[in-house]
Parts: sequence; structure tokens; C-alpha cells
Amino acid sequence: MEPTTLLIIAAIFVVAVLYSSVGHGGASGYLAVMAFLSVAPTVTRPTALVLNLFVASIGAFQFYRAGYFAWNVFWPFAVTSIPFAFLGGMISLPTNVYKIILGLVLLVAAFRLAWSFSKDVEPVPPKIWIALICGAAMGLLSGLVGVGGGIFLTPLLLLMNWSETKTAAGVSALFILVNSAAGLLGNYQQVSALPADVWLWIAAAVGGGIIGSLLGARKFDSLMLRRVLAAVLLFASVKLIFV
Repeated sequence: MEPTTLLIIAAIFVVAVLYSSVGHGGASGYLAVMAFLSVAPTVTRPTALVLNLFVASIGAFQFYRAGYFAWNVFWPFAVTSIPFAFLGGMISLPTNVYKIILGLVLLVAAFRLAWSFSKDVEPVPPKIWIALICGAAMGLLSGLVGVGGGIFLTPLLLLMNWSETKTAAGVSALFILVNSAAGLLGNYQQVSALPADVWLWIAAAVGGGIIGSLLGARKFDSLMLRRVLAAVLLFASVKLIFV
């Protein structure tokens, strides 16, 4: 096995542990790994979504089982995000445009991961019409760049006080799952571009997802690790935007 392949597998495992501990599938992290290693853009988007499906499924199950989920928060965002994620997945952007948008998404992810949400207050669910509009916007962007949308939903829920932290993680995990599936369906033509050893990548993601989601559901404090990962994402975003 080539050193580059081993490096990708190890990096995917680490990303899956870190992201799943906060209810995320890890797509922005996988995209960063592939950006660092110069993987072709036609490969990165479907691969990230496939890995997201597995990790987000595990995270959604773990957080739901631990009691951290709110249907009334989830459905208004999901009902519009799903069709728009499908639409976004159907759109193929020019490589230079794709790199800039992806770089900006990774930049958002970096700030989101570095942010400290240290205190929960009594949440107030969003108005349905606001959630519907936000869901559509997040779904479209998620499908365009190949992420599940958790990097947008989680900070939105917390900053607007629409959910407490652990519930936001559980809601985001299922949100990521449905959007990743919709984005992948919209981008099904590129599934053939998946790397030959993608099953090894999936195995690494599943292993990391199980570990991370178990730790996250048991109040694992990953703030410092998320800040380290934020630095990696920041570097990757700069690389994509300016190089």
C-alpha cells in the first residue's frame, strides 16, 4: 500500500473521531485532507458525501439513543434542505469557482470548530418560516460543495439560541445524513469517480465515527482538538482560495 493511501486512511480516521464527537459527519475535514493531497475535485465531492453517510448515521444513532434530539427543531430545516441539496448536487461548477467556494466553506468550518460554546441557556425553537428559508440555503450550499451542512446548522442553532448544545449535535447529525444522501443522489454521475480503495477510507471513517460519537454522547470535551483541526482547515482554505 502506498504511503499516500496510508496517510489518507489515518487522516480520515482522525477527522471522523473529531467531527463525530460533536455530531458532524466530517465532510469538510475529508475535503481538507483531499485538498492537501491534491485529489481531483471530481473525486472529492462524492467521496466526502459517501463518508458522511456512514459517519453521520452512526452519530445520529448515538446521540438519539442518548436522548439528544428534537424533531420540532429538525424537520423545518430538513424539509427544504433535502430538495435543495439534491439540486446543488446536480450543479457542476468550474474548477476555479469550486475551489474558491470550497475554500470559503472550509474557512467557515474552521471558525465554527474554534468557537467555544461554553454555556447553555433555555432554547427557543425557531419560527417555521425562518427555518424553512435557512434550510433551503444550507441545503443548496451543502450540495454544491459536498458537505452535509452541519458546519452551518450547528453554529446557527447555538448562536440563535434555537437549541442547547447536545441537542444541536443530535439534530445536526441527522440533518447531515439526509443532506448527504440528497447531494449524492444529485451527483450520482460522479459516483463512478470514487477511488478504487474507497472501502478502506469508509472503514477508517466508520471506526472513527463509532469512537467519536460514543465519546461525544458521554460529554467528551473536544474543544482543544477542534481548535487544532480548525487550524488545519484554515490552512486548507487558504491553499484552495489563493493557490
